[in-house]
Amino acid sequence: MSNFEQRLAALRTQHTLLLSQHNTPVLPGNGIYERYEHPVLTAAHTPLSWRYDLNPATNPYLMERFGINAVFNAGAIKWQGKYLVCARVEGVDRKSFFAIAESPNGVDQFRFWDYPVTLPETEEPDVNVYDMRLVQHEDGWIYGLFCTERKDPDAPATDTSSAVAQCGIVRTRDLLAWERLPDLRTPSPQQRNVVLHPEFVGGKYAFYTRPQDGFISTGAGGGIGFGLSDSMTPAVIDREVILDEKRYHTVSEVKNGQGPAPIKTPEGWLHLAHGVRNTAAGLRYVLYMFMTDLHDLTRIIHKPAGHFIAPEGNERVGDVSNVTFSNGWILDDDGQTVFIYYASSDTRLHVATSTLERLVDYCKNTAPDGYRSAASVETLKQVISDNARFK
Repeated sequence: MSNFEQRLAALRTQHTLLLSQHNTPVLPGNGIYERYEHPVLTAAHTPLSWRYDLNPATNPYLMERFGINAVFNAGAIKWQGKYLVCARVEGVDRKSFFAIAESPNGVDQFRFWDYPVTLPETEEPDVNVYDMRLVQHEDGWIYGLFCTERKDPDAPATDTSSAVAQCGIVRTRDLLAWERLPDLRTPSPQQRNVVLHPEFVGGKYAFYTRPQDGFISTGAGGGIGFGLSDSMTPAVIDREVILDEKRYHTVSEVKNGQGPAPIKTPEGWLHLAHGVRNTAAGLRYVLYMFMTDLHDLTRIIHKPAGHFIAPEGNERVGDVSNVTFSNGWILDDDGQTVFIYYASSDTRLHVATSTLERLVDYCKNTAPDGYRSAASVETLKQVISDNARFK
């Protein structure tokens, strides 16, 4: 056996072991959800046929020819009995693209489809695309909303990092053929983390937005916005209102944004979002939850204090450390089990599982933020007092 054949055999063995690795919940957990022992997707999960030229004549040393740096922020959907994620895959060239991986059970054995998503471009080509939210809308289409990034044409020649971010939109019937629609138009100069509501609202398409003045800084904007459009072709929002604002000395004091589309429950819409605060070590991204009224989508009815999921252990380390981010979750066919797909530190994708009943309980019965240290102490004293008779 040649060196090429030996190396290829070793790579295939290692890859097969990784893809077939069983994932177990980490118990006892916090009672709200269960984390799992292993990430569900990493750069190493991508097919060998993506990363290597497998022809010994053109690649005698079996080198990586297309390096993959990270696999993270993924939209998610249950489709034809499989658990599918549309992951952000970042090459070593810093360009991101989308690729679908499927699992038979939602927690392990994820395998990428043979080819990445072929994403049509508009007349103004995307330089980078990332963080797709998949939404099965009541109009019959599956929509993918993602961030499209292009260089800022107004930036000085010396500034090669400033960009304009907007919401790109595609739709599909089968997750194979994608139709590109015009980018979303809003009053805001920049848009990230835009999510389509799964139902019509007064006959219109409803969007959760994140208005920003600049590419990095939210400026005078910020918060999770809400707006309506008459159509998706094109989608145009004339007015945005803020339904969940950023606020001083909270987990979302710098900025916040909607995660996946909300899940409908009998008691309200269940939302997962991310919040960002600044620390001496840099920005810290965590996930938090809230619920909105079934009929007035701009009215928050429950919002627990603090984070829902924050990076722990190895999740804290990666390309952009101290980050958890989610743009995909799945409510299973049983109407109860929820698979929450979250990425850590812009490097890898994880899953946590819970139930609709537990998540609603968490939102309804966990104390809200009192916005002062003294209020936190009073909340804790009440918890201790209520527990006194159970000692």
